[in-house]
Amino acid sequence: MAILQKCNAAFGCTRPQRIRCQAVQASAVRDEGTKSFAAVAAAGFTALSLLTAAPAVAEFKLPPISSDPNRCDRGYTGNTIGQANAVSDKVLDLRRCDYSGKDLSGKTLAGALLSDTDMSNTNLREAVLTKSYGVGAILSGADLTNAVVDRVDFSRAKLNGAKFVNAVVTGVHGAGPAYEE
Repeated sequence: MAILQKCNAAFGCTRPQRIRCQAVQASAVRDEGTKSFAAVAAAGFTALSLLTAAPAVAEFKLPPISSDPNRCDRGYTGNTIGQANAVSDKVLDLRRCDYSGKDLSGKTLAGALLSDTDMSNTNLREAVLTKSYGVGAILSGADLTNAVVDRVDFSRAKLNGAKFVNAVVTGVHGAGPAYEE
């Protein structure tokens, strides 16, 4: 055991202080290291479990289908505010409308409700479908060349033969390899 002499005038020390140093066995240091590692590992596993927890799922209900007799005609004009982020003065309710073989090129259908809408063989070139809800929509053979298909829910949608050439497709839900025929 070594004894060191130390005095710090800044702390009002008037006489030297004795400090005792003591050697510690290596096994004690290893035990402390093991305890530290265990604490870090436990914290890591806790953080990992919080990050991989299943998200809360709330039931999602759509509003009743609009009673407007011209609601399907709004698909030919799209969102009139002209914003591609789904901001609209009125819900673009195109559910169960038939646009098969029609020309909707360049239309802004952002935020549109497209559930069970038939858009088979429809020209949707350069159309904007940001934040649209296309659950059960039929887009078989549709041409979405240069379209913006961002954050669209295509669960149960029929997409076989649809063309997404040079399209911006991000955050799409439900579009997987198992397309229906």
